[in-house]
Amino acid sequence: MTEAKKPEILAPAGDPYSFMAAVAAGADAVYCGLKHFSARMLARNFSTSELAALAEMARARNVRTYVAINTLLKPDEADKAGRLIERLTSDVGPDALIIQDLGVAAVARQAGYKGELHLSTLANVSSPTGLAALPRYSVCRVVLPRELSVDEMREMADAAPEGLTLEAFVHGALCFNVSGRCYWSSYLGGKSGLRGRCVQPCRRIYDHRGQKGRYFSCQDLSLDVLTKALLTMPQVTAWKIEGRKKGPHYVYHTVAAYKLLRDAADDASAKKMAASFLEQALGRPGTNYNFLPQRPKNPIDTKERTGSGMPAGKLSRGIKFGQWNLSARVALMSGDLLRVGHEDEPGHRIVKVTRNVPKGGRLTLTFDTAENRPESGIPVFLIDRRDPALMAKIGPLEAAVAKIAPREAKASEFVATLPRPIKPANIEPLSLSVWRHPDVRKEKGPFGVWVSTNRAHNLPLGRAATVWWWLPPVIWPDEESEFVSLIAAIVARGGKRFVLGAPWQTALFPKDVKGVDFWAGPFCNIANPLALGELARTGFYGAFVSPELSGEDLINLPRVSPLPLGIVAKGAWPLGLSRVLSGEVKTCLPVVSPKDEALWAVKYDRTYWLYANWEVDLYKHREALTRAGYLVFADLREPLPKDIIRRDRTSHFNWEVGLL
Repeated sequence: MTEAKKPEILAPAGDPYSFMAAVAAGADAVYCGLKHFSARMLARNFSTSELAALAEMARARNVRTYVAINTLLKPDEADKAGRLIERLTSDVGPDALIIQDLGVAAVARQAGYKGELHLSTLANVSSPTGLAALPRYSVCRVVLPRELSVDEMREMADAAPEGLTLEAFVHGALCFNVSGRCYWSSYLGGKSGLRGRCVQPCRRIYDHRGQKGRYFSCQDLSLDVLTKALLTMPQVTAWKIEGRKKGPHYVYHTVAAYKLLRDAADDASAKKMAASFLEQALGRPGTNYNFLPQRPKNPIDTKERTGSGMPAGKLSRGIKFGQWNLSARVALMSGDLLRVGHEDEPGHRIVKVTRNVPKGGRLTLTFDTAENRPESGIPVFLIDRRDPALMAKIGPLEAAVAKIAPREAKASEFVATLPRPIKPANIEPLSLSVWRHPDVRKEKGPFGVWVSTNRAHNLPLGRAATVWWWLPPVIWPDEESEFVSLIAAIVARGGKRFVLGAPWQTALFPKDVKGVDFWAGPFCNIANPLALGELARTGFYGAFVSPELSGEDLINLPRVSPLPLGIVAKGAWPLGLSRVLSGEVKTCLPVVSPKDEALWAVKYDRTYWLYANWEVDLYKHREALTRAGYLVFADLREPLPKDIIRRDRTSHFNWEVGLL
């Protein structure tokens, strides 16, 4: 019997030193992003010429390089993305591209890329049946959601079709909302997580029932010794460490830890050493979250800090004016970076240590101006270091990279081939109210209904043929069978139009189902003609476009679309969807931001939906959108809890500000 192949340790890199730290620690593969189309645009990231030398160095040591081109493409970005992928293919030769947008898959094929395509967790493949739909999109690996338990991962592994492997997060930052289903940062001002520019409003302090706290700020995922269970799943071929915004110290120590946990899972001394490495990694406090289904842990604890870094002490006023003293709780090295204050609070700052300080020793910091002087007692955190031992290991790799001759940049003239657009339909557009609990007696024409297993007995099956059936944006493994049965019942009663929460939800329907029109819903995040072309190729009838797009992009997209289009023109758009809620937060009660913005959470089936107390409203642009070619205008009618007061304002989402 041959020994099962070990899963690869997949390390993050946001800069050259982190890349080299990953290789030095023994990573099997490194994933990174470029200056464009990366879901971590706040990381330093790489140019293609810079990455070419690093990838060549890594390849010589049998380390693979994956490049994340995992943002949404706007309607006019196919050529730019194609030119980038063409240069990337010729200069770097990445082993895989990590994508969320189906349009990137299409443009990559056109640009001559022949390597692997890995589907990002941002694409949200959250239930086993959906895996069957992925080979149609040329995907050979899918990154699993962080919210899954080990039993659910095993279900996913058992359901994976031949040729499709799985990648599981084992360590790193946790978002409150499900990846690919968070619009919080975008809704507040155009900085979309789906474009790599999230400003992390979930990390801020909010007020709930008179108490202030970080009610949405999660601890880091840290599976630690529990990763042993993943070794029993051969379909899980990669253990992924999050952290492209982290430094080389974090990367080295997390990679070293999980390499030990993989290679010596039963060795007590190895596990102890791995724990020591993780303690030194300078991340946030860790949690195993939902991994153990019998003992799930809520990753939100307002009594615990959720800032990154190791506590290094608190500041006290010095003798001289403008000086503060730090009594070091840990030994500090020259070159260490300290953060004064919490990273999610205004006024925090980064300072560099200029000399070695022993544990218990005093470090004096000077703040010259009144504006940047901290308060006495403010906490200080060690967030990164360049210790000599690590730099000595990186040194030979840096020398090897320096010897690699730079490649001459070649201009690309790539122009994407777009799908053939449909002819404009000369019909009156449909106004579609979408309800949680419709009053069927008042609805004379077509209307939409959210499909819910919790309210299956109240669904208007008697009008199945005229209802637009909206599936939720996330379906978890523990509710999938209920949705499969409910969908079959709706189809059997004549249901024809289904608005899907993800393209892979087609696999939830009976095989060879006929007479059903699939519409990609707005949570599919469709934003460009190439993605629409992929949907058309795989049998979709129409699509609701991403509401994150700017007004200009929304107006232009129907002109190049191969499918009929709909749009969410009005109603309650969620800030995000989550599988967890702080135990201190009560559903349907306001959680108020420092700007007096009230949010509330409500649970449908197994998922929490987070809403703001003001709605999106594009109806003043309806005439322009109708002329552009939109055929369906959806109004999402969310019940307003009695304790929530609707603000006297509406949102145009990113119509004016644009999507960065």
